[in-house]
Amino acid sequence: MEKILIGAAYYPEMWDEKEVEVDIARMKGLGVNCMRVGEFAWGKMQPNEEEFDFDWLLRVVDRLYAAGIYTIMCTPTCTPPRWMLDKYKEMRSVDSAGVRAEVSSRCHPCKTSPKMREKNAIIVEKMAEVFGKHPGVIGWQIDNEIFPYGDGCYCSLCVRAFRKYLKERYGTIGELNRKWGTVRWSLEYSAFKDIQPPRAGQWRHPSLCVEWLRFQCRQIVSYVDDQAKIIRRHSSAPIGTDMMLTNLLGYYETTEHLDVVQFNHYNPASELPQTAFSYDFLRCVKDKPFWVTETQVGWNGSEFAEFGYRPVGNCYANTWLPVARGAEMNLYWLFRTHPNGHELAHGALFSTAGRAYRVAEEVRRAAVDFELCKDLLAKSKVNSKIAIHYASTSVKTFRYAPLLKNFDYRATVLEKFYGAFRHYNVDVIDTPHSLDGYEVVVSPFLATVEENGLKERVIEWVKGGGTWIVGPMSDIMTDYASKYTKAPFSFLEEFAGVFTKYQLPVGNDVYAAEWADGGELKISTCYDAFYADGSRTLARYAGGEFDGLSVITERAVGKGKVIMLGSVPSHDALRRLAGIAPIAEASENIILTRRTGEAEALIAVETENKEGYLVLDDGEYFDIVGRRAVSGGRVSVSPYQVLVLQKRN
Repeated sequence: MEKILIGAAYYPEMWDEKEVEVDIARMKGLGVNCMRVGEFAWGKMQPNEEEFDFDWLLRVVDRLYAAGIYTIMCTPTCTPPRWMLDKYKEMRSVDSAGVRAEVSSRCHPCKTSPKMREKNAIIVEKMAEVFGKHPGVIGWQIDNEIFPYGDGCYCSLCVRAFRKYLKERYGTIGELNRKWGTVRWSLEYSAFKDIQPPRAGQWRHPSLCVEWLRFQCRQIVSYVDDQAKIIRRHSSAPIGTDMMLTNLLGYYETTEHLDVVQFNHYNPASELPQTAFSYDFLRCVKDKPFWVTETQVGWNGSEFAEFGYRPVGNCYANTWLPVARGAEMNLYWLFRTHPNGHELAHGALFSTAGRAYRVAEEVRRAAVDFELCKDLLAKSKVNSKIAIHYASTSVKTFRYAPLLKNFDYRATVLEKFYGAFRHYNVDVIDTPHSLDGYEVVVSPFLATVEENGLKERVIEWVKGGGTWIVGPMSDIMTDYASKYTKAPFSFLEEFAGVFTKYQLPVGNDVYAAEWADGGELKISTCYDAFYADGSRTLARYAGGEFDGLSVITERAVGKGKVIMLGSVPSHDALRRLAGIAPIAEASENIILTRRTGEAEALIAVETENKEGYLVLDDGEYFDIVGRRAVSGGRVSVSPYQVLVLQKRN
C-alpha cells in the first residue's frame, strides 16, 4: 500500500444514521483513514429468511469513502441471527458436556454443519455482490477471531467427521492403535466408529487430544476457505481472517489460501515489549506486510473494565511498533464505546457520549507520523539474519503433553529465547517456512521436526553454511505426541554428534554449568547431559551428578554447524552462540528495527515507560518524526518515544 492505514472498528448498526454522520466527521478530524465494519451485523443484513437489506451499510461505506476513509468489510458469520439459530439448531455448536450452545453472545456456529455452510455462502455471496467492486472497500475480513473455543464442537456431525479424518490419516485402526500405544491400559479401539472425542474432566490420551484439535482446526480452515472463494468471484481486494495471539490454530495453514495475515491482540501496556514477538512472526507467515485488525486503544473490558488505562505515550508506541516491524495497518478496537451489551465497559477512541479520550490524540499523532514516513515505509522492509522457530504442532503437543509441569511453550520461546534479541531484526517462523537467507536458526522446544520436510531441509541448510542452534526438548516426539523408542530423538544425536546420557524434563534449578573456555554459564528449565561423540564441548555441567558432561555442544557439518542445547542458556549466552552483532547498542527497554531497501532507517521504540539510550555510529542522522538532526554517539530516548533515524551522507 502507498500509505499506512490507521483506524478502528466501527458498528454503524448500533447508531442512528444521523449519529453515524457525526462519527464520520469525528473520524476525519482525527486523521484516521480506515474502518472495519459488518462483522456482527448479520441480523440487520438479513432480518428474516427471505429478506436482505444492505442499503444502510452501503450508505455508510459511501459516506466513509467520501470522507477519505477506506473500509475493511467483514463477513458476519460469527453471529448468525437468533431467528436462524433457533430455526436450524444444528448450526449451533455443542460443548464437551454435550450441551448445545444457547444464543447468548457470539461464536455459536458449528464449523462442520452443512446448514451453517449453506447460510454462510448465501450471506457472503450477497455481501460480495453489493460491496465487491466498491472503491472504498479495500479489504475483507472473514468471520471474527475464529478459533476452536472450548476445544471445538462435539456435535454428532463433528464426531462423525473426526472419525473420517482419523481413517484418512491412519488408514487402519490397527495402525492408529500402534502409533498411539493404546495397548497400554488396554485402550485398543476395534473400529474407528468406537473413537469418542476427548472431553473435559477426563484424563485424556495426548494423541487423541492432539488429533481432535488438529481436526477442529482443519474444519476452521475449510470454513474460512469456503468464504474466500465466494468473495473472490466478486472482489479483487485482499482477503484475510483476524486471528489471536496463539499459533494453536496454525497461521500458515489458515492463511495458505488467503491474501493477508490479520491479527488481533489485547496486550496491556506492561506487555508492550512482548508484542514485537507476534509482529516478527506475522511478518513471516506470507513474507509480506500484515494487518493489525484489533488492539485495545485505552483499556480492555466486557461488563467491567480491566488491564488499566494506557499510560501517556503507550498508545502511541503501540501504534508505531507493529508498523516498524512490518505492518501496513493498525486498527483499534473500537472507535466508539457501545451504549449497551456485553462490552459496554470497553475502552475506545470516543466514549459512548461521543467525547474523545486522551488516547485519541496519540492515534492522531501517529497518523501524522505515518504520513511523514510513508515513502520510507513503502520503500523499505525488515530483513533478518536470525530466525526462531515457533511451531503450531509444538503448541498443540505441549498443550496436552507438556512434560514440564506448568510449561508454557509460547511464553518460554518468547521470554527465554526471543527476548535475547531485542536489538536485532529477528524472524519468528513455523516449520513450513523456508530457511533460505538465514545465517542462524534457533529451534527451542521444537517438539517434532518430522513435518513439512523440515528435517531434510535443515540438514541441507546447515551443510550450506547455516548455524542451527537446536534444543532443548526439540525432536523428541512425533507429530501425534508419541516419544521415540530407539533414541531420545528422531535424528539429532547422530546429526549433532552427541550421546544423551541423561534427559531430565524437570524445572529444579540446582544444576550449574561453565563454558569450556572458562566462565560461569547460567542454565535453567530442563537438563540434558551429553557425551560429545563427534562434536566438541562448548559448555559443561560443573559439579553434582552431571559433572563434566556436556550441556552445549558444537559439530561442524559441511560449511555450517549444529549447536545442541541441553538446557536453556542465558540471553548473553544465546547472543554469544549466534555470533551476530546487534543493530546498535541500546538499553534493554528499547526495541530496535533496521529497515532496508530503496530507503533505509533505524527505528527505535521505547517500550517500558522509562528513560533509555541508543548508541549510534559516528555521523549525522535525521529523525523524521522528531524533525530534527541527531549526531552519532549516545542518544537519550524518552518514555515511549519513537525515533526514525536516517543517516545523512
